[in-house]
Amino acid sequence: MKILIVSATFSEIRYLYEQTQLISKHDDYLSSHRYNDNDIDILITGVGMTTTAYQLGLAASKTNYDVAFNFGIAGSFDREINIGEVVNVVEDVVSELGGENAGLFMKFDDLIIDKKSVEKTIWQVKNYRIYLNAVTGILRRVKGITVNTVHGNDESIKKVIQLFHPDVETMEGAAFLYFCRDRKIKSAQIRCISNYVESRNTALWNIKLAIENLNKTAIEILNTL
Repeated sequence: MKILIVSATFSEIRYLYEQTQLISKHDDYLSSHRYNDNDIDILITGVGMTTTAYQLGLAASKTNYDVAFNFGIAGSFDREINIGEVVNVVEDVVSELGGENAGLFMKFDDLIIDKKSVEKTIWQVKNYRIYLNAVTGILRRVKGITVNTVHGNDESIKKVIQLFHPDVETMEGAAFLYFCRDRKIKSAQIRCISNYVESRNTALWNIKLAIENLNKTAIEILNTL
C-alpha cells in the first residue's frame, strides 16, 4: 500500500516522522519512509491553501497513492468538542470565497457564475471516499471551513457561524480533500483541537496537548492499516 501523509508544518507531526524509517529525502517538502510493511511519503506543504494545493499536485505527478491522510491541529467553534480531541473532518468549505454586496458577504454559490466554472472551483467538498479503519471510524465527524485568515473577532466569528455552521477551521483542509476527491484517493483529514475560535487569547490554547494527541492517533491509524 502506498500512503501519503500531508501536514502543513513539520512540528505538527515530528513524533510520527521520527517513528518511521527514512528512505530518501526528495526535496524540502517530500520524503519517502517505511513504517511496518507500508511505503509512506510524507509531504510538509507549508501553511495555507495555495502551497498545499501546489505541493500536492507536484507529489501526485510522480506517484500514485492508495490512501492519503492530512494530519494537523485546528480551532473549534463547537464548545462540545474538547481541546485535545481528535476529529475527522469529512466536509470542508472555503468560506472566504464569495463576494460583497452593500456590506453583506455573498457565498460563492450565490454569485452569478456559469455552471461549469462553479463545478471546477474548489469551494465546498465532501469526503465520499473516507478511509475508515478501527481508529478513523470512531472519531467524531465534523464540518470544517478553510481560511486564509484565522478568526479572532467576535463579529466575524458570529457571521461565519451563521453562514456555514462549521465545527472547526483550518488553513489547508479543503485543498487536501479536493485533491483526494479529484484523484479518487481514499483519505481522511484528521485534526486535533488546539483552541476554541474566539477573540485571540493564546494563553487559552494548548498546542502541546493537541500535537501529542494528534501524533498518538496518527500512529494508531498506521498500526491498523
